[in-house]
Amino acid sequence: MTPAPRIPAMDVLRGCAVMGIVWMNITAFALPQTAYFNPAAVGPLSGGDIGFWAVSLIFIDGKMRGLFALLFGASMLLLIDREEMAGRDGRRAQMVRAGWLFVIGAAHFLLLWWGDILRVYAVVSLFALLFVHLEPLALIKRAFLFFLLQFLLVAAFIGSLYLWSHAAGLPDASAATRAAFVDFMGTLSDPASPAIQSEIATYRSGYGTILAHKIAGIPGEWLWGFLFTAFETLGFMLLGMAMLKGGFLTGQWDSEQYRRTARHCFLIGVPPMAALALWVWWSGFAPLPAYGVALTWSLPFRIPLTVGWAALILWLLARYGEHSLVARLAATGRMTLSNYLGTSLVMTTIFYGWGLGLFAHVSPALLPLFVLASWAVMLLWSPWWAARFGQGPMERVWRGLARIGQR
Repeated sequence: MTPAPRIPAMDVLRGCAVMGIVWMNITAFALPQTAYFNPAAVGPLSGGDIGFWAVSLIFIDGKMRGLFALLFGASMLLLIDREEMAGRDGRRAQMVRAGWLFVIGAAHFLLLWWGDILRVYAVVSLFALLFVHLEPLALIKRAFLFFLLQFLLVAAFIGSLYLWSHAAGLPDASAATRAAFVDFMGTLSDPASPAIQSEIATYRSGYGTILAHKIAGIPGEWLWGFLFTAFETLGFMLLGMAMLKGGFLTGQWDSEQYRRTARHCFLIGVPPMAALALWVWWSGFAPLPAYGVALTWSLPFRIPLTVGWAALILWLLARYGEHSLVARLAATGRMTLSNYLGTSLVMTTIFYGWGLGLFAHVSPALLPLFVLASWAVMLLWSPWWAARFGQGPMERVWRGLARIGQR
């Protein structure tokens, strides 16, 4: 398969995205899953813990994943165009590429980390193929339609939890209903709950126990993960296609346009996100507000903030394009898949029982230290490797498998 052409602006965006997503994923590497939604699930919170959670929620959570999806949608168009210009079937090339990405993602889930997003991208990209021929405005309209569908889906789920809460509080509620609700709420907020303690024991154990735990959860884990992210991911992919066709992602806009776009997007997104964070904090990190904000109520504001991050990065690139850091970011972006999977390998080795066993031993306030260390490694090794081999090891594997699949 012929590689898609390199666009420096997109490489820098990818580099920033893969570094940014480490910030959010570090919580899921180091702590029980519910801590990703509610930091109180790991115990009493210090001011530093709350600060890390607030910064993550307001500026990072969902935005870097959205930026990845934007770039994935754009890269689909680049690949299809390149293949068709060479006289090959571009859509088939993307389907083969997605099939192997799903295989890589499934291996990532089973062998390393439960939070894999590659499988979702692979499946969703097949649906995105239905829209590649559309003009930018039509792509944007459909993107927002899928954003709306995602919001309605997760809002219905959160609404059902509120109804369950109300039913469990009624005088005539059965003991079973009350017990089930209390148990579920415990998994969202109580560090002493059996579910959280069981998860901690599992991830502090050996590799075989962790692998068996993930295999046992495959049907439910994969289905819920897909339902809670698929429409949003598709929306961002279509938005990325529109932004590529409009020249936004390739750095063709004037720097002042990027600056104004970033300013407007952050003004739209940051104040309501800050208000949502304040609401969760004011509630004492009650499970329903914390879970609802992370999953549902923040979704409308993730969209402008994702675009805002892209605009801010491209504005900075336009102003400081000759800085030595830019070349390092671009190299990091050229090896996004290797850096993403490599981060999982390193972090699971640090936190899981088959490695150093630090799972649930590190407070949220200290997690940025691990993030900064991973950033340093990415920025150091990526240029060195790219200068010698041209592409990342996993990018080479993925491209080779896709080439075999097209024969």
